[in-house]
Amino acid sequence: QVQLVESGGGLVQAGGSLRLSCAASGRTFSTRVMGWFRQAPGKDREFVAAITWSGFNTYYADSVKGRFTISRDNAKNTVYLQMNSLKPEDTAVYSCAAANTLIVVTAHTRYNYWGQGTQVTVSS
Repeated sequence: QVQLVESGGGLVQAGGSLRLSCAASGRTFSTRVMGWFRQAPGKDREFVAAITWSGFNTYYADSVKGRFTISRDNAKNTVYLQMNSLKPEDTAVYSCAAANTLIVVTAHTRYNYWGQGTQVTVSS
């Protein structure tokens, strides 16, 4: 089945940048919508961004719009999340996920496959 593995998390100061990667294997990557979610301790899982298989359509949570950019390289079976102007409120475990839909969706219940997650910590 589909396996997703995130990388690129770490510790960064407020105002800094990180780029997360999500590598997919096991099935064709181009047929799925890919999304990023995050979850802080004691908080609900939060939608961050999503992208269609073609890369033509993207959607962002208001909290990250203008700061984060989602992209994908189907030839490499990889989706990216470029995070700029990071804030302490961005601190969370970030997970990538794949959905069967052809349009972007924000509900975590619509996603079928999940990575293990990577920790992002932003210090003030």
